[in-house]
Amino acid sequence: MDEHLVALEKRMQQLQEAIRQALTQRDTAQVSLLGEELTRTQRAWNVLCGISDSGSPDPAQPAPPVPAPTDAEPVPSGLTVRDQVHQALALLTVPASPKLLSQVHHAFFSSPVNTARLTTLRRDEERSFRSAPYARAYYICPALTFDLLSPARALLALSTWPLEQRLVGPLTQRVHFLTSALRLADAAEHLVGETELSPPLQQLLLHYSRNIHGDTTRDPLDLDALRRGVAAELEIHADDDADTRAEAARRARQQLGDAEQIFGNILRNVSRLRRTS
Repeated sequence: MDEHLVALEKRMQQLQEAIRQALTQRDTAQVSLLGEELTRTQRAWNVLCGISDSGSPDPAQPAPPVPAPTDAEPVPSGLTVRDQVHQALALLTVPASPKLLSQVHHAFFSSPVNTARLTTLRRDEERSFRSAPYARAYYICPALTFDLLSPARALLALSTWPLEQRLVGPLTQRVHFLTSALRLADAAEHLVGETELSPPLQQLLLHYSRNIHGDTTRDPLDLDALRRGVAAELEIHADDDADTRAEAARRARQQLGDAEQIFGNILRNVSRLRRTS
């Protein structure tokens, strides 16, 4: 629970800083949008702390009913599928496919994710949020497309991430691949010297090394070379991608409600979004 509180507190700090910048620029519309998101984030933080809207603890107020997720039964590792997905996403810090989530969890946490259960998990997460908004510390949700603000196919994210982090533009898949390479290289470096890297982790690093360097001869454990390759390519794509996602996040905050900002725009609103974008 503590890590979720920390994530929410970090987001509140980011929003407060963004509001200060918007005030400096006299952008009242942006101040209003950011203020609304700050209020929602504060509300989620209050729920975790058991604090009522009045600001005081409210132990007598019963929690709203939350449908039990279908993955509540622990897997052999002792974690639910939901917990496994959260662990992998928290490590990567970018939206990821079920296949990658399973590979990452296998490499770093010793057990693959049962990807067959992720479609059901995502539906259950949305149903839970709509039944009792912000009752959970986080939700497993889809990444969102930058143009239609609809669920991106086969990409999962965490609801506690900023909108910009959950959006996917034309360059984002590559930027996310490079970002995850850095995250995995850093995580693997902590294991070097403590224990021999497992075959799943070595295979995962080799996959990234091949994709970034374009050859199969490099030692996948040459983490410095991997970082240099990533940094050189990110310098080309990162700024343009960030601009695209920032603009999409601005539209999403203007046009979508809380649930849609997390789980995506429904199809009947697509034509309206196109007209107003």
